[in-house]
Amino acid sequence: MDKEKIEIIGDNHIGFSVDTPMVAGAFDKTDDQKITAIQHHFGKIMEELGLDLTDDSLSGTPYRFAKMYVKELFYGLNPSNKPKLSVFENKYGYNKLLVEQNITIDSSCEHHFLPITGHAHIGYVPKEKVIGLSKINRLVDYYAHRPQVQERLSMQLLKDLQNILDTEDVIVMITTKHLCVSSRGIKDKDSFTTTLEYGGCFKNDRKREEFLGILQHVAL
Repeated sequence: MDKEKIEIIGDNHIGFSVDTPMVAGAFDKTDDQKITAIQHHFGKIMEELGLDLTDDSLSGTPYRFAKMYVKELFYGLNPSNKPKLSVFENKYGYNKLLVEQNITIDSSCEHHFLPITGHAHIGYVPKEKVIGLSKINRLVDYYAHRPQVQERLSMQLLKDLQNILDTEDVIVMITTKHLCVSSRGIKDKDSFTTTLEYGGCFKNDRKREEFLGILQHVAL
């Protein structure tokens, strides 16, 4: 791929798949093996930048960086880390809109590996199943902690929740700031990005407006 196309894809946040692109054998190595390899390579990057790795402040940075990438920022790449999402019978027969809002998004742009921060707001209309509210937050946290494109993150959450809850009646709204916009390129500090994905009853304008109205009028 030529350099001009590389820049175009990065600046326009283009994604090519609903699934996070992964290579075969992505988890053949243990986390510790990955940390060791990344530590070595990031040390080389620091050396290329002219940094002195014998300095007390910098000597441990390659290890800290590698551990952060594997264990913290990108733990959501490994399906073994996916939270267990218990659902329950909808014994109350609740069939109105349920919204979990202001869920923290702490992710990274896959084009520059810079932070994406903001909030997700998720609603659904229960049928036979309901899900514990904290499980929605955990699912957002899991999918956010991988290199991401915001549009893909929205679709991954929508499709997973539709499958878990056995209903199409799910809506996902994400609003974030991208540091690849605010700290490089155009360096716009005030803009933010909103994506909206939905299915089922939320294809109806009035139902969608009900969800958006709750987000506008309820703040805790």
